[in-house]
Amino acid sequence: MAHEVKRAPITREINSIIATDCGSTTTKAILIEKIDGVYRLINRGESPTTVEAPFEDVTAGVRNAVHELEELVGNTFLGPDGVITPRQPDGTGVDIYLSTSSAGGGLQMMVAGVVKTMTAESAQRAALGAGAIVMDAISIDDGRKPYEKIERIRQLRPDMILLSGGIDGGTITHVVEIGELISAAEPRPRLGIGYNLPIIFAGNKDARKYISDILEKKVDLRIVDNLRPVLEVEVLGPAREEIHNLFMEHVMAQAPGYNKLMQWTEVPIMPTPGAVGRIIQTTAEQYNIHIIGVDIGGATTDIFSVFGDDHEYFNRTVSANLGMSYSICNVLLEAGVDNIMQWVPFDIDEGDLRNRIRNKMIRPTTVPQTLEELVIEQSVAREALRLSFIHHKSLATGLKGVQKVRDIAEAFDQSSSSDSIIELDKLGMIVGSGGVLSHAPRRQQTALMMLDAFQLEGFTELTVDSIFMTPQLGVLSDVHPTAAAEVFARDCLIFLATAIVPIGNAQKDGDKCVTVKAKMPNGETVTREVPYGAMDTIPLGHDDYAEVEVIPTNMFDMGNGKGRAVHKKIRGGAAGGIIIDARGRRPFNLPTDKQTRIAKLVEWFKALDIYPMDVLERYMNTAQ
Repeated sequence: MAHEVKRAPITREINSIIATDCGSTTTKAILIEKIDGVYRLINRGESPTTVEAPFEDVTAGVRNAVHELEELVGNTFLGPDGVITPRQPDGTGVDIYLSTSSAGGGLQMMVAGVVKTMTAESAQRAALGAGAIVMDAISIDDGRKPYEKIERIRQLRPDMILLSGGIDGGTITHVVEIGELISAAEPRPRLGIGYNLPIIFAGNKDARKYISDILEKKVDLRIVDNLRPVLEVEVLGPAREEIHNLFMEHVMAQAPGYNKLMQWTEVPIMPTPGAVGRIIQTTAEQYNIHIIGVDIGGATTDIFSVFGDDHEYFNRTVSANLGMSYSICNVLLEAGVDNIMQWVPFDIDEGDLRNRIRNKMIRPTTVPQTLEELVIEQSVAREALRLSFIHHKSLATGLKGVQKVRDIAEAFDQSSSSDSIIELDKLGMIVGSGGVLSHAPRRQQTALMMLDAFQLEGFTELTVDSIFMTPQLGVLSDVHPTAAAEVFARDCLIFLATAIVPIGNAQKDGDKCVTVKAKMPNGETVTREVPYGAMDTIPLGHDDYAEVEVIPTNMFDMGNGKGRAVHKKIRGGAAGGIIIDARGRRPFNLPTDKQTRIAKLVEWFKALDIYPMDVLERYMNTAQ
């Protein structure tokens, strides 16, 4: 896989920046300035998005959000023609204005390829990485009859279609067959009636003439380099760049007021998820780590990951029906009531749990009013995150159809059957965002939800996006990576804790597992002996570091082999500092006996100070 094409950074001096994110419901504006040589967030404003009636002009919401910034900092940023750029001698305006958008439903695409697990999957990765929601993937071998595929294409009305198929010099017949299906469907775009649907062809270069003959008169056809020129290589950059261009030309141009907004900024408006992906990539490169980012919303859960020795494997997935309000009942359906109830530390009637979840779907803007409701919501969140991560791992894979040379150890290793490039033992950081994670009453709750859902291993920094400004920082990272990285680290990310998770298995709970010795900033050494099945913490401040020696027993591994000690410098955080998770083999299973399971959950919650225990015990006693 290859990095997507990035725009050249702006070289002129930039000391002040306004960036907006036009969401489906809210438009957020942030002001960044360079202070004492470092870029910092100064303030933020927000306003309802105005893309729909009665306003039907997205710039009205942008003006309102920026006007709030003006009131907060006592400066003028707006003029008759939008945000004033560059900064004027009298101090008004800013050096650059940027924006992202997911208003109007974001970017919705269909992809097509010859083989479902090869070129169609590559097309899906290209579209997802560009910030699109993939509505469907059509392929020759997807099990549907031709008329069913034609009907599906007609029904969906995507913003654009990405068509791939065949290596260069390979099959032409099947690529042409897909093109003929699209031609027969005569698809129309979701927005606007005065233009043809954009279709990007990124397949076998020998098929370009045939595809042009079939489609050129019916659609707005764009031809770019093949996604899979040979089986062993995936080139996503040109297709993603063309998706961004078409997003600006067609999708954004049709939304009310976007033509005006595009004139305000010298940098193309990016789809919000694509911008979030950019800052995740930038962070991986800046810190030289593997990283996972997750944004859990009301209707969808997006997961981003960057792995590989040179950070070459960037993947994004959208779990379109796994969210915490509008699609919360789908989480119940896919996870099953038992998997949600296993995280609840008190007895609750199954029908009562179902009704509470249904009420959240009916009233999606409500927030938990009692500890009981909070516990249930966070239990649902664990399952939404778990299922979304399974989906992500299934798509974040090596290239299908490529022969792999394996040594004898791999041939007999039963655990190496998965092709996913996600290696949790090599993960350096996980970034959580979305209301249920960013606004949890206690930071420890966020940390434990991510530990439980992602089943982390080894050493991992747990962080959370405090106020969801990753989209604005993502589009900024395209033109000023330094400013984006500095604000992301200092003002956006909240470090929760470093998780220490030994991997292995013991005979029973209570057996010896791991000893952690931490040399604290004051020179004191703190020691924790944590038995199998238990959790513990070592307090360490948000900006503090400790030198730790982690000594697993012979049944457990911290990345250096079973029973071998590991020395590492690690960072603390706002959710306990250092969390030692000795629950063992992944995925760990909770006890099947209800009372034993509840006792175990309460033990972990007490160890990490997750909930006010006096209130929680009241619910437990009431349930009994």
